[in-house]
Amino acid sequence: MISLILSLCSLLPATSAFDLGQSTRCVAIPAEMNTCRDVGYTEMRLPNFLGHSSLEAEVIPKSQEWVPLLQTGCHPHARTFLCSLLAPVCLDTFIQPCRSLCVAVKERCAPVLACQGHAWPEDLDCDRFPAQEDMCLSPVSKEAEFFYKVLPRPTCQDCPEVEEPFAHKRVLEAFCQNNFAVKVKVHRRRIPADELEFEIEGRVEFISQGHLLPYDTRNLLQQWLFVNEACAQRLTRGGRTLVYVLAGDVHNGVVAVNRIFPWYRRDTQLSVAVRKWKHHKC
Repeated sequence: MISLILSLCSLLPATSAFDLGQSTRCVAIPAEMNTCRDVGYTEMRLPNFLGHSSLEAEVIPKSQEWVPLLQTGCHPHARTFLCSLLAPVCLDTFIQPCRSLCVAVKERCAPVLACQGHAWPEDLDCDRFPAQEDMCLSPVSKEAEFFYKVLPRPTCQDCPEVEEPFAHKRVLEAFCQNNFAVKVKVHRRRIPADELEFEIEGRVEFISQGHLLPYDTRNLLQQWLFVNEACAQRLTRGGRTLVYVLAGDVHNGVVAVNRIFPWYRRDTQLSVAVRKWKHHKC
């Protein structure tokens, strides 16, 4: 697991949302603030670095607004970055995120926010945060950041049509045109605050592995659902667990789903296609 370090060289410049000269107090991170639970400390400063002074009226509601983005797994340090602003650790010195951490998170998460219909907030303008050599919160190494960049990630895309009815020859054609095909169970369940949570139930069954292995395919496809919420809504109509075959590509580290077929027990076409695929030549 990548740890975090503090670069201790000089005092932090203030952001437009927070005056380092103002009086602050330490309070316990509230139990309702699930976003910033288990971050390695239990007390936070108020006002925080976004200028919020009320837990109930500002901090907790604002933290809940970030849940859909964090569910996408857009960056492994996204939660650390956001919590360092929403619930900054209560120490003798003010510790903000480094500019480099902001840039790294924004690079991966801003496109996901755009996919969800939101722009990157002005309060999170990376130029407002201290440079790497200042006293700030930063990833340990550039090598670790490079590692995260090369991991496959889901892309924001138009949802493919769910194809039905279909013949097994069309399914085989789809398998030939894409470099992976998987059988998955997609489920939607309610979580606190009436947020919808989409999940891939159980294990992913590979029809064609392509470039997905050895990565965590189940988690990757679940992130694809969170990134493409409109598509997830379509695939989980009625709140029931539904089974699909997803065919897609992994290209330049980006995962896209291009074809979607529903798997019905009464329909034999997919079963025939999967059986024939083992010996099929494209």
